Amino acid sequence: MAQQNLVVCSKCGGVNRLPPARNATDAKCGKCANRLFSGHPEDVDAQVFDRQITRSNLPVVVDIWAPWCGPCKAMAPAYEAAAQELEPRVRLIKLNSDRQQVVAARLGIRSIPTTILFHGGQEVARVSGAMTAGQIVRWVRDHLPMVTA
Repeated sequence: MAQQNLVVCSKCGGVNRLPPARNATDAKCGKCANRLFSGHPEDVDAQVFDRQITRSNLPVVVDIWAPWCGPCKAMAPAYEAAAQELEPRVRLIKLNSDRQQVVAARLGIRSIPTTILFHGGQEVARVSGAMTAGQIVRWVRDHLPMVTA
């Protein structure tokens, strides 16, 4: 029997079980009824961030940003485009380093934007600086060869 995917809702933090045969793009959260994958990376709080990293069995890409950061704002449309290409095989979320200073400090964030890839609860890779959508997708696929088109 194939393993079910555990997908954490980026809106409420609810953990959802998705059978492999189910179309993940149509799936809704059992707790809040929002779509689990929308192609729009949610800006999460510390609790939802921790649940994404520790409870989901999907790879998670985190964009650490701040509202005053020009390169962060410039990268936002590219990050959203990357989410539209990578979801539902990979979860993309955003973390506002101004609002979530404790998490940013715990992650050792020294510059923004910083993008971190987690899988299996562990950091796999990180890169600082703005990227295009194509660069984000290639970076993820370079570190997770099982994520293909």
